[in-house]
Amino acid sequence: MRMPRFIARFYKHVLGENGQVGEICQCTVDLDVPNDAKALEVAKQKFSEMHGVHDWTLHADRLEVKPADFPS
Repeated sequence: MRMPRFIARFYKHVLGENGQVGEICQCTVDLDVPNDAKALEVAKQKFSEMHGVHDWTLHADRLEVKPADFPS
């Protein structure tokens, strides 16, 4: 049996040309982990390693984790 797949997206709030605050996706991470709690933990760790920081919130404002597999 294979592990479930999750997609983690890291978002950053930015100020647009029109003066409105918007949100952009900083990074997407694919994860094969047993559950959503583990996906959250591993996503934060991978993002931090990729950006060379100890705290993911230094480069992103929000994290979203969703299952990537669709039921048949």
